[in-house]
Amino acid sequence: MLELYHNDMSVCAQKARFALAEKRLEWTGHHLNLRAGDQQKPDYLKINPLAIVPTLVHDGVVIPESTVICEYLDDAFPDPPLKSGSALERARMRLWTKQLDEGVHYATGNVSYCLVFRHQFMQKPPDELEAFFAAIPDPVRRARVRENVLKGMESSHFKDGIARYKRLVRDLGAALADGPWLAGQRFSLADIGFAPYITRLDQLGFQEWHQSYGTRIGHWYDRLRARPAYAEAITKWLNPPVVALLGEKGREAWPKVKAMLAA
Repeated sequence: MLELYHNDMSVCAQKARFALAEKRLEWTGHHLNLRAGDQQKPDYLKINPLAIVPTLVHDGVVIPESTVICEYLDDAFPDPPLKSGSALERARMRLWTKQLDEGVHYATGNVSYCLVFRHQFMQKPPDELEAFFAAIPDPVRRARVRENVLKGMESSHFKDGIARYKRLVRDLGAALADGPWLAGQRFSLADIGFAPYITRLDQLGFQEWHQSYGTRIGHWYDRLRARPAYAEAITKWLNPPVVALLGEKGREAWPKVKAMLAA
């Protein structure tokens, strides 16, 4: 039995759902409202002490971390494969997915919180907001989220987030010169991993950003969205009010973001 503890708009949860959909696996979902702090409740902390999503439970065995979950699903359910048979393309795939956990995810979180999600959290009474911050187990993440929510684009993390995203978009454009997919000729976990992050740029209305690097990223994104698993994992779970807020706040911020990219 496969169970997934997830959230509709979480980029990491989208990755895990994408892998499940490509494998055509049946799973039982437990949706967590992250703004309400469901991930901080004692029952969830028992299986994920870091209070993050997603978490996969397979026949009672807990598998945390979205990149690990995707690798696990491909190992446990090898058909259809989501890794190339070529050692070189497997290495390229892992170099891409390694980036997610070494900066890309934090950059996305910083940009999303500073521009959009802070407006949801700032609706909480001050004491509830402080209680939410205090319940974040990791002190480094706690300080980062607190600053992003309270300061928005003035957060010290926002500029770094934009810079890391800028490098990502540049690297995506270069990689796609060698084939239709990030690791080469074959769709892989690398494409699954990065799909939610380019989707987030799209939701923010930042298409001009990657269009400035030519058409390769746009064509890759079109190929991703044409896959039935994309619709099952991402489109099906889109939260209309959150998507609308992403678009609204992204459009408001774009002139400043564009100036930062040009600097």
